[in-house]
Amino acid sequence: MFRVLRTLGLALGLLAGAIAAQVPEFAQQYAQRLGGTVDELRRVVSGFEADAAASGRSRNDALDRLSGDRDALVSRRGAAARADIARLDALSGQQRALAEAGGPLGRAVAVLRNPDMSLARATYQDYVPAIPTTADGLTAGLLGFLATWAGWRLLAETGWRMVRGRRRPVTQGA
Repeated sequence: MFRVLRTLGLALGLLAGAIAAQVPEFAQQYAQRLGGTVDELRRVVSGFEADAAASGRSRNDALDRLSGDRDALVSRRGAAARADIARLDALSGQQRALAEAGGPLGRAVAVLRNPDMSLARATYQDYVPAIPTTADGLTAGLLGFLATWAGWRLLAETGWRMVRGRRRPVTQGA
């Protein structure tokens, strides 16, 4: 019976290791999507800045003019431009944090600290599992395996001792 439990623990550990190894892969795919989003926002913001400069205004002057316009369409475009600029700043900061992340699982931790939820959802919807070949993937897989295997062994050992303890005959003192 104990061999079955030990084999089950090994199988659970391997499964958890394979799942945990996907965390760095998700962070990699998130970083790729983040890069594309930042590139596109830079294009949009630089186009806005070029339009503002061509009309003799600074970026902030153009934003104030659009936001303060009575026409709802124009003021909404100003609010959208302001939101694009703010999102570009936030995502650029996250991109820097990912680039500077060090150590094992550093990128995964950087993504988990402050994810852009719309990017994370989109990444999850398009996520394709991969075999871990990076140090981060192998480290995450090993940690997932060890944590699950050790937890299962502890649980199985505790259960086994409880079962064995019930089977022992109660001896009375002589």
